[in-house]
Amino acid sequence: MRIAIIDESAPRASIIEEGLTSLEDCEIFTLTSRNGLLAKIAEIAPDIVFMDLGNPSRDVLEEYFAVSRALDHPIAMFVDESDDDSIAASIDAGVSTYVVDGLAAKRIQPLLKMTMRRFQAFARLEAELAEAKDKLVERETVDRAKRILMDRKGVSEPAAYRELRQKAMSSNRRIADIAEAIVTAHEMMGDGQ
Repeated sequence: MRIAIIDESAPRASIIEEGLTSLEDCEIFTLTSRNGLLAKIAEIAPDIVFMDLGNPSRDVLEEYFAVSRALDHPIAMFVDESDDDSIAASIDAGVSTYVVDGLAAKRIQPLLKMTMRRFQAFARLEAELAEAKDKLVERETVDRAKRILMDRKGVSEPAAYRELRQKAMSSNRRIADIAEAIVTAHEMMGDGQ
């Protein structure tokens, strides 16, 4: 496992490192400078990122949230103090675990496991949502294609659907693909929206 620790304070970073020492097959990379942070993280390609910000200013917090949004990795963020806006911003930025006033070596491994699991659960939810949205778009396209066939051929909705299904089966394509072709052709011919 590759772990990136982002902390401008070497003593605070060492607390996280200490919490990870008993992990086997683990590479730890500690970054103490904000300069070129995204490029450094991309080069490391970590499995998880620990960010310790201590008591950051609003500008520093926003900068790290921008980094969080750009990463597609589990992120555990440690801060000494927080407010509702910072918590909401961290969630929006993709931070998996947001720990307030809890930097201790003995907590690092349990937090690592929780952060990984939360990230994976959220990624599954995002994938399911994307799939549901795709299916909804496909369904809308099929409905639109059925309306086009009903208007053009003066057939019922079941007959229009049967025609879509038959074309899909005969061409070994999905109904949604046939529907998309009908809608696209209809739009190109200028027959409406």
